[in-house]
Amino acid sequence: MIIHLKYLHKTYVAVTIWPFIFVKYKSLKQDKRLINHEKIHLKQQIELLWLPFFVWYSFEFLFKFIRYKNWSIAYHAISFEREAYSNEYNSNYLDNRRNYAFLKYL
Repeated sequence: MIIHLKYLHKTYVAVTIWPFIFVKYKSLKQDKRLINHEKIHLKQQIELLWLPFFVWYSFEFLFKFIRYKNWSIAYHAISFEREAYSNEYNSNYLDNRRNYAFLKYL
């Protein structure tokens, strides 16, 4: 379910917390690339269950941030984000995606 939530942090245009995709602007509900990216995160959250996903995500971000000392580089280096960004333009990706595919992006 995609929900318009204009009060997202200024650096985010969308956030996924299973089973919801929150978008900052109503028009983003029609952005196929963005929605596909967020659906990849939904699949990741289902695989790991909600809480373990966010614990892993947070620890991986912290590790990458310590390593790169740059918020943006650390964020884009997270395995979950790498998978989502690498496949956001492939509308068939989720149909063919193997379980735990994010592991190959570690």
